[in-house]
Amino acid sequence: MTADARTLAAYGERAADYAALGLPPDALPDLDRFMGCLPNGARVLDLGCGPGLFAGAMAARGARVEAWDASPEMVARAASQPGVGARLAGFDDLEAAAAYDGVWASFSLLHAPRAAFPAHLRRIARALRPGGTLYLAMKTGTGEGRDSLGRFYAYQSGPELFGQLRRAGFRPRLLASGKSVGLAGTLDPFVTLLARGPNRGSPQRLQTRRRGQP
Repeated sequence: MTADARTLAAYGERAADYAALGLPPDALPDLDRFMGCLPNGARVLDLGCGPGLFAGAMAARGARVEAWDASPEMVARAASQPGVGARLAGFDDLEAAAAYDGVWASFSLLHAPRAAFPAHLRRIARALRPGGTLYLAMKTGTGEGRDSLGRFYAYQSGPELFGQLRRAGFRPRLLASGKSVGLAGTLDPFVTLLARGPNRGSPQRLQTRRRGQP
């Protein structure tokens, strides 16, 4: 498992603050759409789960949820969510094939270097069952750098993300775009997407909307 040490330290130090933000109401429509793509009792991976708030919400809706994070403090909080199996793991640890109906990656893959991003998408595509669904939320922009908390970020534009997803075999649809203030207190642009994995029929048409970022 490889992860940026300063990013992990920042999340570990602020795990309680992050959990205290709660499940953002503006993100619930995205969760509804993601869950609506999955079968009953779906097996879901929350990849970069943070304190496990979304994982807990999915488990409460009947999903079988695995929650992975590279921060021990976040994993401990995710493990306290009823029905959630939490594991200390990073993006590079995803080696499963056809194991999940859905993968939820909410503002987590933006901490991976740009050069590693295509390989992470290929791992997710392989880990999804045929017709599986990826939820992806990312801050958008250009280049790489650190925020005021020391967290490493790799930015991509919306068109870049769509191109990367298509090259990995996904069929992406925009859910939301906008700007909002995150843990570091800066106003940042973002997009959220649903992406159907390989070997699926015609993707569901999704209406674009705008909302605040979690």
